[in-house]
This record gives sequence, structure tokens and C-alpha cells, in this order.
Amino acid sequence: VFVPGVWGPYYSAMVPELYLNEGGQSTAGKLLDHVTLTHGATAQLQAIAKERGVSRYTVLDERLAEMAAEQGLPARKLGLLTADLHVTPDFFGNRSPLADPGMRGGIIGLPLSANLDDLALLYLATLQALAYQTKHIIDTMVENGHAPIETIWVTGGLIKNRLYLQAHADATGCTLVLPQEQEAVLLGSAVLGARAAGVFPDLPTAMSQMSSVGELIKPYQLECADECDVSVPSFHACKYKVFRKMTDDQREYRELMATAM
Repeated sequence: VFVPGVWGPYYSAMVPELYLNEGGQSTAGKLLDHVTLTHGATAQLQAIAKERGVSRYTVLDERLAEMAAEQGLPARKLGLLTADLHVTPDFFGNRSPLADPGMRGGIIGLPLSANLDDLALLYLATLQALAYQTKHIIDTMVENGHAPIETIWVTGGLIKNRLYLQAHADATGCTLVLPQEQEAVLLGSAVLGARAAGVFPDLPTAMSQMSSVGELIKPYQLECADECDVSVPSFHACKYKVFRKMTDDQREYRELMATAM
């Protein structure tokens, strides 16, 4: 399937006799670093993390859980804290699905304060923005003829960030599949080596024999079946509309400013 803004399809690029489409983001983990290391509360965050011997993301995750509890929100609805804070993550341009290097990041809803709670909320809103961009890529692929996507296999360093994973499941409505072996890139190299050495007759067999599912992360509406309310899916559906409008508006602003040149 040819999709504007998504590279490919490439035949046998990853798995023999299968096609690969590549829709990526210009920055993800680096964006989270940028947001958490350039804020007015960064020094306080780093001091707390150093004192406790944990990562700054652990400090933010725990503070968000406390903020949710203070507002009477169940832990599973922690994402609702960002109802008034919206982010677009194109700080380094948009790779997919717009393929527009001129795009830039945007934030709506900043207060005059810059304390640790403000940083925690901005961090959460940025996680959600990355999830909405993933949904934007998926939606674009489906709109251009790709089969519906219901499952996302996740690898890389960000699989260690639970809020990142849950935001993706809830925003996209897809079930996330995490590998048993967290160092999936190293495992992939071992799979290729095993095939090259003739241990397995082909690459798909090597893949199936050497890798396994570690955990499933389900979206809210699948996690609790008929017992769920609609708050979380509705929240993300509305925030996704804001995300798309912010993206469209920025392109319109750029067109307006181009007329002044």
C-alpha cells in the first residue's frame, strides 16, 4: 500500500516475501529529554531523582499518580489530568505522516507558574502527543487502503516507560505486545546469526522459535470489558481532535506568514 508521508512499501526489506511500510517520528525519547531538561523545575526534579537514586521519569510518574489521587481520579484515569494542556511533538519536524521538516512543536495551556507539578503535566501531555501522532500515522495508512491495525508490537528503550505504553494503547485503541526479551535489537541480531549459521531453515522460523510475547497492554475499553465507562476513550478522542486541529492550524499559520515574505 502506497501511503503519502509513509515510506515504502519495501519488498522483503525486513522479512522475506513480505512488504514493509515505515512510518516514523522525528523524535520521541529525545523529545522527552528536552521537555524534562529545559523546564523551570528541572533543577528540582534532578535533585529529587539524585537524592532518591531513581530516574527523573520515576519521580514524574509518581508525582502524577499523587496528583491523580489528590483530584479523586483512579490511577487508571491518570491521563485525564491534561484536559487543558495540549502538545504537538514536531519539535524536529514531522517525519510521518506529513513528511514536513518545517513543522515545529506546539504547546497550548501553559500557566504562568513553572513548578514540579507543571513539569509533570507537560511530560504527560508530551507522552500523549507522541501517542496521538502514532494514531495519526495509523489512521493515514488505513485511510489509504491498509488493513485495519489492531495490534502494535513495541520494542526499544521506551518500553520501560509504562505511561508511554498505556497512552499509546488508549489513544490508538490497539493492544500493545511487549517482547519477553527487552533487548529486542540484540535478539534480532542473534536471530539473523542463527539463520545464517543454518540453525533454522528460514528467517520466520528463527523468529518464531527465538522470540516470545512478554506482556500485553490493552486499551482502556478492552481492559475492563463491559465494566468500563466511556471517560478514557472519550477523553482521548477529544484530545486527538485537538491534536489534529493544532497540526492543521500550524500549517495554515505558515501559509499565512509565507504571504508576508
